[in-house]
Amino acid sequence: MSKFFSYLATPEFRKQVIIAFAVVVVLLFTLFISLRYYTRHGEGRPVPNLKGLNIEKAIAILEQEGFRYQIDSVFILDKPAGLVTEQDPDASTNVKENRMIYLTIVSSQTPDVSFPDVVDKTFIEVKAILSNYGLKLGDTSYTSDIARDAVLACSYAGQKLQAGQKIPKGSRIDLVLGDGQGASEVELPNLVGLTLSEAMFSLKGASLGVGELTYEGFVQDTANAVIKKQYPEYRPDSLNKVNIGTKINLVLSND
Repeated sequence: MSKFFSYLATPEFRKQVIIAFAVVVVLLFTLFISLRYYTRHGEGRPVPNLKGLNIEKAIAILEQEGFRYQIDSVFILDKPAGLVTEQDPDASTNVKENRMIYLTIVSSQTPDVSFPDVVDKTFIEVKAILSNYGLKLGDTSYTSDIARDAVLACSYAGQKLQAGQKIPKGSRIDLVLGDGQGASEVELPNLVGLTLSEAMFSLKGASLGVGELTYEGFVQDTANAVIKKQYPEYRPDSLNKVNIGTKINLVLSND
């Protein structure tokens, strides 16, 4: 062991250490220079701005600049098919020649969506639902119904739609809405032969009211009195239409 430590103190050992250190430095420097040459450090060219271009023009630019490319597609509403929407690396990024450039374009294939259940919902609700499903609002029309601005029916390309039906995303949906008024006329019921309570129930169901009550002859039991006449009169051989809310005058009798 003493000889080993004695050798470490000799000039020969120090000379070997210096030679080994110099060899390591030379190797590292050579490796560094080689890597810089192999990777062409500091060389390259900026990536062109391809967003907003048609894919054919974008490909022509990339091939002219010496880049490779890979294309992915996604459907975007109201965007023309083939439009470049994303690129990686971003424009002006300095990269090597023959670098792969990844492009995202608008797909030419329109996906289908299941039509949502919107009947009896309000117009404001339906607008939001259609937007969430990627559908557009088309024409709106109104029909007589007591539900104001409620959606009563939907159609696409002139065909009535049902919930769950498959239609292309981005389609325009036409809506039929209630005007909040309903029908202005209703059928006049035949009240002759009914008691007053039965007549009132029938009139209420038809959105009509009880007008003037008169009695024919001596009426001892009003609860069991029946209707002999009504005004307006019910005519079985003609249409019996009256305005909503019309009050019907009644004549009652125990006979």
